[in-house]
Amino acid sequence: MLEQVVTIFDGLTKKVKKLKKASYEENMKAFRKEHGHYIDEMLQHVEGKEDKKAAAREVSLDLINQIKEHFSVRGKIRGVVQMDLNLFMIYYVFPSILLTYHDDAKLLADTLCEVWNEQFPKEKIGYTDYNTLYKSFNEKILGIFG
Repeated sequence: MLEQVVTIFDGLTKKVKKLKKASYEENMKAFRKEHGHYIDEMLQHVEGKEDKKAAAREVSLDLINQIKEHFSVRGKIRGVVQMDLNLFMIYYVFPSILLTYHDDAKLLADTLCEVWNEQFPKEKIGYTDYNTLYKSFNEKILGIFG
């Protein structure tokens, strides 16, 4: 379904480390320009189905299965990589979904978050929209990275 969607994670570590307000804004614009078609594809898949929740779950599992296949070493994702994946989802993927203002964006984001937490039971993430995240920066994200 989402052929080569894991390419959205190219440059993963660079995009989540030492993130500052200006670099986050720049990274988000680049992410949406380069990979927004994947977000659109996910939303179109959901929109075109009678059972939207099931369709959102299907898309979410497809994405997560590709992530697991790409980032796993001997069946496991290293802790530091998992942390970066979690942050990337929170900083880029969820806000990008919500920034589409598509009728099914919240459903997809909610379902993706739910499925993420099921598939990675030791990782409990949540999400928020881009503007809330952007406003949380002083110069550095939440003022904590040096």
